[in-house]
Amino acid sequence: MWFKNLQIYRLPAPWSIDLARLDEQLGRGPFVRCPSHQPLSRGWVSPRKDGALIYSNNHQWLIALAVEQRLLPSSVINETAQERAEQITDQQGYTPGRKQMKEIKERVTEELMPRAFTKKRKTFVWIDPQNGWFIVDAGSPGKAEEVIEHLRHCLDEFPLKPLHTQLSPQSAMADWLAGGEAPAGFTVDRDCELKSVAEEKAAVRYVRHPLEGEGIGEQIKAHLVAGKLPTRLALTWDERISFVLTEKLEIKRLAFLDMLKEAAEKNAEHADEQFDADFALMTGELSRFLPQLVAALGGEQEEAAPLSASTGASDLPWAS
Repeated sequence: MWFKNLQIYRLPAPWSIDLARLDEQLGRGPFVRCPSHQPLSRGWVSPRKDGALIYSNNHQWLIALAVEQRLLPSSVINETAQERAEQITDQQGYTPGRKQMKEIKERVTEELMPRAFTKKRKTFVWIDPQNGWFIVDAGSPGKAEEVIEHLRHCLDEFPLKPLHTQLSPQSAMADWLAGGEAPAGFTVDRDCELKSVAEEKAAVRYVRHPLEGEGIGEQIKAHLVAGKLPTRLALTWDERISFVLTEKLEIKRLAFLDMLKEAAEKNAEHADEQFDADFALMTGELSRFLPQLVAALGGEQEEAAPLSASTGASDLPWAS
């Protein structure tokens, strides 16, 4: 149940849709097993396998998108199509041209698709309608966009926008590293990646290294002055949540302190109660964490603006 990555979006606060109406509209796109002739199928499933498409706990909602895909590697299609082409050459004395090869590949794909193995995955979404948070547990924007696209097909209105902050994560992380101090409530951990904005994209990574000591701290400042900018920085919030912040405002490797999970386990006697306790604790912590992260990045922009180009090294205060 615990989210591991956060793709962060905003809804109007409060979002005007109610639980019953959202449930009705999600019913327009339920998951069905991938038909034998299709490469992919996706749709909404019950987050806790009780039949309901929305799990609700203390006005916090959870939904889940299931995606089933038939695994038919292009190498298998190409190999089989080549064998068919060689048979035509042997039997009819000519080599199939480009158009005929395309038709052969299409026929091969149709024949092999029903026999292909299927792979199924689920992507969970936490919705806080009162405070306008829409959080996808996905390691990449592409997986989040998959969820958003299916929601747009199902909902009458979906006023979603990306989260934009006054400071870009990249410039904020550079400030914290240059100053040797994280914002209030946060501490810098032991992982960091810096990349050059120049064409060669030179990169430096520190893994499980204390970043605030004199030696490493001076190295990092030298890299910043030389034009490298942070793309990932490991942080801990309030000694309760550890995570990696990226330059795209993604949260990676999200981990909740063991004592938080243990507290949830103590109050649960069976699986349903455990699910309730985990979700309540996770959303409660994230509801406190996200506003403080936004504050550390200078606050939220009122109107979403187009993403600007990366800040150049000459624009940074320590480079003057």
